[in-house]
Amino acid sequence: MAASSTISTSRAGLALTAAVALAVALLVAQSRPEQQADATASVGSAATAPDSRGVSRKLAETVKTWTIVYRSHTGASRRATVVLPEWYGPGHNPPLPVIVSPHGRGATGSSNAEFFGRLPAVGRFAVISPDGMGERLKNFSYGAPGQIDDLARMPELATAALPCCGSTAAVSTRSAAAWAGQETLLLVARHPELLAGAAALDSVTDLARRHSQLPDLPCSSACVARWGISYGTVLQSTLSREVGGSPLDVLGAYAARSGLHHAHAISRSRVPLQIWWSTEDRIVSDQQHQSQALFDRLLDLDGCAPVSPYVGEWAHSKEMRASALLPIALSGFRLLPRNAKALPASVRHVPMPRCADDEGTL
Repeated sequence: MAASSTISTSRAGLALTAAVALAVALLVAQSRPEQQADATASVGSAATAPDSRGVSRKLAETVKTWTIVYRSHTGASRRATVVLPEWYGPGHNPPLPVIVSPHGRGATGSSNAEFFGRLPAVGRFAVISPDGMGERLKNFSYGAPGQIDDLARMPELATAALPCCGSTAAVSTRSAAAWAGQETLLLVARHPELLAGAAALDSVTDLARRHSQLPDLPCSSACVARWGISYGTVLQSTLSREVGGSPLDVLGAYAARSGLHHAHAISRSRVPLQIWWSTEDRIVSDQQHQSQALFDRLLDLDGCAPVSPYVGEWAHSKEMRASALLPIALSGFRLLPRNAKALPASVRHVPMPRCADDEGTL
């Protein structure tokens, strides 16, 4: 079991190296030394303490979790869960890659981080998973611009709060829905200079189209009894509230939160990007016009774009965990050995274009 000792925040020193971002998407951030030096002043007195809530005894023997408190773009106080190998700490803190793992709806940073299991110990990397914050709602950020800027700050926030992390990477594992992939794509578009790579898993890339499809989400009789209406209709209302209206009212706001709208910026970023989607996804059931549409658009813009698709038949996000496909995404960014897990025959993978090799792919 990891020791439960509080670490002083008076001196920052989290040694993080370049890595990747994954959110039912994956990102990589690079935190330069001068950025780390400024981090403490910008964070202030972040609360830090070991946090084993929701972590099994077996998991706690290999990794340890810390909770840091940060101030979101709205001014609200929010939490982020930081997962590190159990042995990492003062006196033994070599540079580690850092994964920033966002989620866009419903989950907490703590529950989201659990999908990495013991992989941070196996691969010797850190995971930062924030609770997140929308413009109007607390637990439903849906790619809010301020939320994306908060994600970009996560490495320096952790560096300032914990005496152990330096350059960075971001990865989002399976969350309650595909919105994490959405937020990773927006992070690539808005803050490419921070990222060494990214992976978007089961993502929504056209939020206005998604809004119209939400009422069709599967909802059993028990589901309808619980909500009084279909859960998809509840989500549609929630999405409208967060964005500020329906697509008929504020179409530009939906575009600003959609990866497809930012395809030119994503293409220009040259950030190596994995895009994962399933043909059997019943939650984001129109992946032809979501993840696949973005992949096609990126290649139309640049045939040498460093983008690679993984297409399979999994249930929405169910395989994006340590025991399933997540190790394959991580090994693609050298966070785990290449042979960490074999790619199932059911998953079709197209490598990045050969002409992208000279662009510094991972």
